[in-house]
Amino acid sequence: MTDVTNPSADISALSFEEALAQLERIVAELESGQAPLERSIDIYERGAALKAHCEKKLEAARLKVEKIVLGQGGAVAAEAAEFN
Repeated sequence: MTDVTNPSADISALSFEEALAQLERIVAELESGQAPLERSIDIYERGAALKAHCEKKLEAARLKVEKIVLGQGGAVAAEAAEFN
């Protein structure tokens, strides 16, 4: 698992849970006020990217659930959804 100690590490490969855990650690570190200014800026930027990644994953999950719930003709169906 990638950690917040490497702010430039790839985010796109993270699962929702991994990204959320990193985001929580970043928030805790920023709230503590103990990080130097440059690190604070770096991890804030990573936090913003992690937030966007989590939102994208949640939206994909929401659309998939809607696709299942709102199948053809309003009937319940388990149809694969495509996400781009």
